[in-house]
Amino acid sequence: MKDWTELGFRGLPSTSARERLTVEPPMIQPVLAAARASLAEPLVGVSTDGRVHRGLYALRATGVPTRPIIEAAQAFLAALDAAQRARVVLDTEAVERRMWFNIHPNVFRHGLILDGLSQRQRDAAMELMRRTLSARGFEQARDIMRLNGLLVEVTGRAADYGEWPYFVSLFGAPSADAPWGWQIDGHHLCLNFFVLGDQLVCTPSFMGSEPCSVARGPLAGTSVFGLEARVGLDLIRSLDAAQCRTAVLCESISPEALPPELKHPIDGRMQGAAFKDNAVIPYAGLRGDQLSDVQRRLLLELIRTYVGWAREDHAAVKMSEVEAHLNETHFAWMGATGDEGPFYYRTHSPVVLIEFDHHPGIVFDNLEPSRHHIHTIIRTPNGGDYGADLLRQHHERFDHSHGRHVARR
Repeated sequence: MKDWTELGFRGLPSTSARERLTVEPPMIQPVLAAARASLAEPLVGVSTDGRVHRGLYALRATGVPTRPIIEAAQAFLAALDAAQRARVVLDTEAVERRMWFNIHPNVFRHGLILDGLSQRQRDAAMELMRRTLSARGFEQARDIMRLNGLLVEVTGRAADYGEWPYFVSLFGAPSADAPWGWQIDGHHLCLNFFVLGDQLVCTPSFMGSEPCSVARGPLAGTSVFGLEARVGLDLIRSLDAAQCRTAVLCESISPEALPPELKHPIDGRMQGAAFKDNAVIPYAGLRGDQLSDVQRRLLLELIRTYVGWAREDHAAVKMSEVEAHLNETHFAWMGATGDEGPFYYRTHSPVVLIEFDHHPGIVFDNLEPSRHHIHTIIRTPNGGDYGADLLRQHHERFDHSHGRHVARR
């Protein structure tokens, strides 16, 4: 496999990451039309058959404080002026929370762009991200931003890329008892968080990069998704031949080997990417109850890798949900299982959906998927994304119709 520094550039038309597009590139017009159709639908949630199963998520005390996140959000707001605060704070259930998009052109962006903030304000935004994520999750998110900055150096396209053309929005006011959330959205980094009491929902969260590692220059040694790739390979390599016949859906992810529905121009094989909030994704692959004890531990480690993007204490709460449905958790694979070839995998249960995918070049001129371009996502199926089911239950208990948080009788 060639190093990405040996590849040329695709030479696609330049599109701004900062200014809202007035003319949409023909290549993505069908994608944008589908996105707008999706946004017109009420939020239901990812399901396997079009029916969302209730009773999976309960309003409850977790014993894990969200105070550090609330304080960081309040400090960020305090660093802004009145006009900035009016722009960055949206309604708790505003449709903009569903308008994240991992491509670099500014099509649906909202909130405040980090590029336009002062250093103090930007530091406050990064502190909010630091306090919401684990140390590993935060480091990977920042490395993605730095790698996006590297693209300016290697392509010369300062309008398209950069370390800071990422948009931050808050949904509702940070509160210890009322629901609220926040989002960071930009090229290859789209994180959504919902907070209610001491409960934290961290989905949908998308991380990606092109390139994924750097050997020389100021970012030498930077590498992303090494762990996410390894845990998938560890699990697929642990399967015997009979298990592989069930888990492996396709032995190649070369475009020639795939059916049309798995050749999305932006999402590749991913079924739960942007604007797929109501996607119907049937289970596929090998079930957790068909695994040995060692393999089940590998499956848990895979899931923990993504759940562990969030703060460790909140990740532990989520993992308790995951473990309760381990027998129903499916693992599916496409592509190579060796040390170099590209691959895709999916882990899917009633309470978690994870996808990892190697993509062709968008910046770089490789039309076949390669390990230089990775997309990953974690979602909470059955109405869990954006804390939607928790919010539904909260509204059943509390009246907000007069702008106050009042218990219903």
